[in-house]
Amino acid sequence: MRILVALDQGTTSSRAIVFDEAGHTLASHAIEFKQHYPQPGWVEHDPDDILGTQVEALQKAVKMSKVDVRDIAAIGITNQRETTLLWEKDTGRCVHNAIVWQCRRTAPYVEKLVREGHGETIRKKTGLVPDAYFSGTKLAWLLDTLNLHERAEKGELCFGTVDSFLAWHLVEGRPHVTDATNAGRTMLFNLHTQEWDDELLGMLNIPRAVLPQVVDFFFQAEDGIRDFCLSRGLGDVYKRQASCRRSSFRDCSP
Repeated sequence: MRILVALDQGTTSSRAIVFDEAGHTLASHAIEFKQHYPQPGWVEHDPDDILGTQVEALQKAVKMSKVDVRDIAAIGITNQRETTLLWEKDTGRCVHNAIVWQCRRTAPYVEKLVREGHGETIRKKTGLVPDAYFSGTKLAWLLDTLNLHERAEKGELCFGTVDSFLAWHLVEGRPHVTDATNAGRTMLFNLHTQEWDDELLGMLNIPRAVLPQVVDFFFQAEDGIRDFCLSRGLGDVYKRQASCRRSSFRDCSP
């Protein structure tokens, strides 16, 4: 029997659902995680909470379903869209907490874009009204505030929404990918060309090297999901995460 699994990484919880090939739900498990409010109007998530709760939800749902993991044909991801993460390519460590879609810290960036007359260009190219809701200004804020432009230009950093972050950490080979539905919520993606747009990137001084590859919905990973997600005990996963904060994901690979 072919099995499908959905990962639903949301704003307040991470869920995993196991389906049979007829679309019937075999098991589901969800785990809530903490919200962080460092200042009024600012909202953040701990990246370890995002990854850890999603892995735990996946493991528990698969265990509850009693399916053979070898029968899992595909795993899909749905996610909180505009939440922004930036991590080191060599270590997998995020350079800052995830900036959540609700966060308003980059409103001054948007005001500047509109004041400089870019509003209509952004709307025509992206279909979006300029707003701090979208990922582009959040990424610009991270690069500016943490002085990371040089590292980003050298390709040492990876930007992604939550789908990219999960794919990078959970799939063998560390693919740095997203799809058009997530890219389209960054305010950096041209809907007409279906590509990252250099003019939009230039408005926010964002180097192309930091961006994920935009792939089709049905992206096929060459090597599959990483073994630890399905076969290791939860204690091992959390130990691995803790040690990765001190060293690197490369050193902690299964």
